[in-house]
Amino acid sequence: MAVKRLSISEFVSMMEQYPIMDVRSPSEYAHAHMKNAYSLPLFTDEERKVVGTAYKQQGKQPAIKLGLKYFGVKMTSMVNEVEALLASSSDPENKVVLVHCWRGGMRSAGVAWLLDLYGYTVYTLVGGYKAYRNWVLEQFTLTYSFNILGGYTGSGKTETLHALSQQKEHTIDLEGLAHHKGSAFGNLGQPTQPSQEQFENLLAHSLHAVQSNNEQTTIWLEDESRRIGLVNIPTLLFEQMRRSPLFFMDIPFAQRLEFILKGYGGFEKDKLMSAILRIKKRLGGLETKNAINFLIEDDVKNSFAILLKYYDKLYEKGANNRENPTSIIRTIALPDIDPATNAKKVLAFSISK
Repeated sequence: MAVKRLSISEFVSMMEQYPIMDVRSPSEYAHAHMKNAYSLPLFTDEERKVVGTAYKQQGKQPAIKLGLKYFGVKMTSMVNEVEALLASSSDPENKVVLVHCWRGGMRSAGVAWLLDLYGYTVYTLVGGYKAYRNWVLEQFTLTYSFNILGGYTGSGKTETLHALSQQKEHTIDLEGLAHHKGSAFGNLGQPTQPSQEQFENLLAHSLHAVQSNNEQTTIWLEDESRRIGLVNIPTLLFEQMRRSPLFFMDIPFAQRLEFILKGYGGFEKDKLMSAILRIKKRLGGLETKNAINFLIEDDVKNSFAILLKYYDKLYEKGANNRENPTSIIRTIALPDIDPATNAKKVLAFSISK
């Protein structure tokens, strides 16, 4: 069967069903890639650089010959790698693969030819990863129906969001995608954050997965600042979030403080101190000194109480920095942090409004 070239919409519709082989260089893949794509580089980073230089200095045909030299010795190992990947997949009988490079050019064409020759059904992407990135950015220009789950720090918003998901509501965990919990302490216990580009790729797929099923479906998101650690929520999407209904879980300070103690109290003192020093300018010199001194004295609770009061003021300012906040913020008084129970109450409240 001849290799078939797909448009981006056709390619995306098949991404969840078939394995994707990203034949770009290792560094291109490491920076950002399609969701669930495997790295199957045609060239190493150095080889790609050499071939690119040859193309610029000597022309197309010398560069192709050099590329074939690198490709030739890898053919068997690349087929073996694809074979092993498919054999260990959830559908080991599958013989269909998707292949792409940066622009849908010679790299994907070469690997697609090889896999087609070996007997696989191969599809490539017209325009390559560049076309995919345009698709990703387009997802942030679409209109969505959002419900925003809010609450002061320590309200268990993320846990409640997950409980909403367990109750069959559509949710997207922005902090989960970002590998960061949003505050100066948000990186503690988290994997390395993705690049901005990779965060956008993952977010676009999450949005598309819901939107493609039902255009009217409401998606629950946690209330966030635009910046989550080192990544940013795309501007147009963030603006939609700020215009959406905000369901504010109003939970007593004491309960939230205990929740924060359980979540962060076990981290090393030096990491907690470093996090406090990152917000020194906004927290103020005296409160910073007091918070650190309490930590030194092993009084984590009083240290965290200072920080929680700071974040409460910061959150309140951000929550009200919306157009017509009184018309979109709906407050739900809750006595404690019980994600399953609170999710049910929030959902019932949202339906009644």
